[in-house]
Amino acid sequence: MLNKSMFIKPRNALEGEGGQKAQPSIPDALCRACPACRATAFSKDLEENGLVCPHCGHHLRMDVQSRLRLLVDEGSFTELFADLETKNPIQFPEYEKKLAAARKATGRADGVVCGIGRIGGFETAIFVMDPQFMMGSMGTVVGEKITRTFETAAARSLPVVGVTVSGGARIQEGIFSLMQMAKTSGAVLRHSQAGNLYIALLTDPTTGGVTASFAMEADVILAEPGALIGFAGPRVIEQTIRAKLPEGFQRAEFLLEKGFVDRIVPRSEQKKTISALLGLHERRSMA
Repeated sequence: MLNKSMFIKPRNALEGEGGQKAQPSIPDALCRACPACRATAFSKDLEENGLVCPHCGHHLRMDVQSRLRLLVDEGSFTELFADLETKNPIQFPEYEKKLAAARKATGRADGVVCGIGRIGGFETAIFVMDPQFMMGSMGTVVGEKITRTFETAAARSLPVVGVTVSGGARIQEGIFSLMQMAKTSGAVLRHSQAGNLYIALLTDPTTGGVTASFAMEADVILAEPGALIGFAGPRVIEQTIRAKLPEGFQRAEFLLEKGFVDRIVPRSEQKKTISALLGLHERRSMA
């Protein structure tokens, strides 16, 4: 028989507990759940493992500083163009607030860090896109900084190593964002024509205008395991063509099979692989 009290809203928190003990809470900074297998691991253990899940091997998204520590020789990195800041070129509503929030969260002016450093002892121009800054979207400053990186590398006869992660062009900057595709591509071409090496490391996700420009224009294209790489997302494509896509479509393994990626490299091997490629190019240049 129904009890009328069942439908009475508790007047305070104590009445709502029903005598049950409170569940222990675990601080977010202590543990993290893998987005692939949902297993929980201590944050410290994940960081020591290069943000790779110890249960399933999934590569979690990595912030810029962690990426630099993983790839660049300790104490060798000098940042360039750090003072460049974007404005609001098309007066997009609320854009200033989004920029302010992203700058506060990351401590950076925009979504890419560029500089000169050493990888395995080889001096290299480096850019690393930031997934924590508006999902690595490419606005005018991101495009300008990457363009300047290639121009600096060409002037100094240096190779370029670029780590990409992006949701594509930054919608808040409209056509000015899309123009960065042509500008960065031109800089990549001039750097290549001068006989210099460009290595791209594609991480999850690398999509939109970034994929349609400098990410896929490298001499050697590496990718992390399971990385989503493509122009439009799988759901958009399915809705457009009204057909089911193959299993693993646009993942790094699928692109390797189709010839769009040269090699899939787990984080534990990335510095060694990139160093070997830089060494091969240097020896060839000296021959």
